[in-house]
Amino acid sequence: MRYAIISDIHANLEAFLAVLAEIDKSDTGRVICLGDIVGYGANPNECVDIIKERQIMSLIGNHDKAACGITEPYNFNPAARRAVLWTRDELTLANRVYLSGLPEEGTADGFMIVHGAPSDPDKYILSEYDAAEEFPLLGENILCFFGHTHVRVLYSYSGGDIEVSMSERVYFTEGTSYLVNPGSVGQPRDRDPRAAYLIYDDRGDVEFRRVAYSIEGAQKKIIESGLDRVLAERLSLGY
Repeated sequence: MRYAIISDIHANLEAFLAVLAEIDKSDTGRVICLGDIVGYGANPNECVDIIKERQIMSLIGNHDKAACGITEPYNFNPAARRAVLWTRDELTLANRVYLSGLPEEGTADGFMIVHGAPSDPDKYILSEYDAAEEFPLLGENILCFFGHTHVRVLYSYSGGDIEVSMSERVYFTEGTSYLVNPGSVGQPRDRDPRAAYLIYDDRGDVEFRRVAYSIEGAQKKIIESGLDRVLAERLSLGY
């Protein structure tokens, strides 16, 4: 079975549609979303509707929780706070209810999925030191996909050592555990503005992929919606 793992769409419809178009061309059996479907971008309802229509298994992210009123965005930066409150007003009742019912973590066919980290759905795994705290929490799972940081990366743990890989394709080895981030569909932060996702083959490898999309179209919608221009500008920078 091959899985497409996506995360952090952030209401960027142009990026989301471009990624789905590429996924649909591949021999992929299932799409899984690690959360933050909304926030930042100008098309929250459209992105949630696609998740629902395609029956994509999804987690709830911190922006999703704030957008549907489960939490308040007290720790968000000003632009993110205004965007999530704007999103809260824009979301239909049905989509708020849908988001509020999503789980914070889960398992799928033998691997773990979380938004932030196994220890805390809002925690950022930003380094091998952060990853070291999470590997003991995987339990019987040797593989966990996580999002939240908007940066694609793979951490592996074997024999007490943690390694970091930014390779485009990684083949798994026996006796090794993995924490893997596909990067962000809608707001990458690794200096590459293309939408990010990955393909996982349960025979033992992951392939990180990037897709070009109409950044200008997404930026125009953000500005026309009255959201902060910085949210549009950063899309061109991939940061």
